[in-house]
Amino acid sequence: MKAHLTILGSNSALPAQGRYPSAQVLHFHDQSFLIDCGEGTQLRLSQFGIKRSKINSIFISHLHGDHIYGLPGLITSYNHYQRHSPLTIYGPEGLKKFVEYSVFVTGNPLLFELHIHEFDPDIPQVLIDSDWINVKTIPLKHRIPTAGYLIELKNPNLKIKPNVFEKFNVPKKERKSIQLGSDFIGIDGTVFPNALFTEPVAEPIRYAYLSDTAYDPDLVRIIRKFHTIYHEATFLSDLKHKAIETKHSTAAQAAQIAHDAQVGRLIIGHFSSRYTDLEPLLDEAQAVFSNTELAIEGRQFDL
Repeated sequence: MKAHLTILGSNSALPAQGRYPSAQVLHFHDQSFLIDCGEGTQLRLSQFGIKRSKINSIFISHLHGDHIYGLPGLITSYNHYQRHSPLTIYGPEGLKKFVEYSVFVTGNPLLFELHIHEFDPDIPQVLIDSDWINVKTIPLKHRIPTAGYLIELKNPNLKIKPNVFEKFNVPKKERKSIQLGSDFIGIDGTVFPNALFTEPVAEPIRYAYLSDTAYDPDLVRIIRKFHTIYHEATFLSDLKHKAIETKHSTAAQAAQIAHDAQVGRLIIGHFSSRYTDLEPLLDEAQAVFSNTELAIEGRQFDL
């Protein structure tokens, strides 16, 4: 099971310091999921060689411009590229009105179905639950209703024991069904139980996207022992008062959440434009939680 995350934008408020506003793509199961869509997102998709045609779902955390202003351009470009497959956008109430005003009034009827699924960010809910992915929302503490996303990437295939297919002379055409849980029937009719060939399903990958939010210790119990989390880190601690005022977090606060939740890795982003050099933010976070990395645009993280 392979999954990776590509950072498209990591700045807060506006494009600055060579950085773009919030956006990232999660790649899994031959599909890509766009998470937030700040200004310049489609430019970054092109720069980093990401096929926008693979994106069938977009998840928006809240309706501040640095998280949604890339949507109109991206949707319009899909029309120019003659897209016909459906596109679903998930986000807080008000998203549909924004898209309709900014896209539909331009007089270019869409060539594809656009489904906009609005939800109340203050109420946790399940958006997707399939054999291979589960997506839930969690409330975050920001100036307007904001949701985080808890994404669980499942492995529907059983793990095959080493050399077992060769041992029982299993034809290649039978191997996929065994990996999916079927027994194997030999040439003479003998039934070989699936357990002879497989081991329990691998643990799911759990990724949390914690967009704009004030420091919130209540998040710890929700994301405990997640493999990877992204947590905003807009300011250094000398501007903690600014973080409190704007309902954002410092790098140290993001790291404290990761430390207390015993997660595997922390990625910090949503950096204030005042910072040209991001190393002080990294140093501050690593002093609390050593396995912290910066959301550098273009960087891929294996999950």
